[in-house]
Amino acid sequence: MVRLVPGGCQSLNCLERRRDVDAPLTLLGWANIIESGVEANPAQGEASVRAQRVTAIYPGSFDPPTNGHLDLIERGSKIFDQLVVAILRNPEKKESLFTIEERVEMLREVTRGCSNVEVESFNGLLVDYAVRRQARVILRGLRAISDYENEMNMALMNRKLDPNLETVFMMPAVAYTFLSSRLVREVVQLGGDIRGLVPPIVEERLRTKV
Repeated sequence: MVRLVPGGCQSLNCLERRRDVDAPLTLLGWANIIESGVEANPAQGEASVRAQRVTAIYPGSFDPPTNGHLDLIERGSKIFDQLVVAILRNPEKKESLFTIEERVEMLREVTRGCSNVEVESFNGLLVDYAVRRQARVILRGLRAISDYENEMNMALMNRKLDPNLETVFMMPAVAYTFLSSRLVREVVQLGGDIRGLVPPIVEERLRTKV
């Protein structure tokens, strides 16, 4: 039997065979390992595996970063070897609350404990950026059924543009299923309490903006 061994907010780089189980891996077990991007050697007495590095991109506007974003970043960092949090430079979006540079700074601060997480901005098509970063996966969050249609359309278009690029959807923690950057902006602009919705450093920055 093979189990994944995560560690803190670090990348998942290895598989470990449970030493308390004698049973050999089934064909399905080997297939699952190979399909997940890990090569196994059945000739060895102990399972011998060689992990292939997988880079994922978590794109978004992050204006501002919320605890929902941070939840996905922390969980994604335990699944992928490298997670790139990528802020799109969108010239058509002229009503941003924070500049790109401010968002990059805040995200780098709140992800400081995740050694395999990078934060940067990009221009142009996401698929082109993924090629430049040698990324194989796009990570996206699904908060509700209402997100599904739009996210599905984007995932299918990205697959059309680059068939080798996969999209992985993750559900947020239950506490953040309703949370969005837009709602946070509206609440803080109307003088509401946003404690627990955003990291403390983001809350401080928000208070100076309104």
